[in-house]
Amino acid sequence: MSVCEKKLLELGLELPPPPAAAGAYVPFVRAGRLLFLSGTLPLEGGKVAFTGKISPDEAGLRRGYAAARLCALNTLANIKVALGALDNVACVVSVGGFVNGVDAFADSPRIINGASELFLAVFGDAGRHARTAVSVNGLPLDASVEIAVVVEARD
Repeated sequence: MSVCEKKLLELGLELPPPPAAAGAYVPFVRAGRLLFLSGTLPLEGGKVAFTGKISPDEAGLRRGYAAARLCALNTLANIKVALGALDNVACVVSVGGFVNGVDAFADSPRIINGASELFLAVFGDAGRHARTAVSVNGLPLDASVEIAVVVEARD
């Protein structure tokens, strides 16, 4: 078991089966040492686990954070497929986060911290990344959150 997967276990998490593409695209593309991961939804058991709009109340913020964390966990599953092991990640380059927020929702960064903090917990300093966190008016399958990630692979 890789060092990164041991960290996941310490967090009480386990990699799910990697989510398959749901359309005319692939889950990831490698270009040199960069791995571009397609947008990932908060899937659990093949279904979207968090749907609908995220509200700015405390319950909504907790729900959105959990959705972003689940998106990151699913992304990690695809990274493992692409690179053979999570330990083959040199660094997380960027995270694009999209929150299906109510009108005028302004807390997207707090939501996407659910993904960012998981990457930091798994990869340590190599998990520090550039990021975009925006609120949108809708996401595929009415998902509450979606993330798109770029990582750099080790040689």
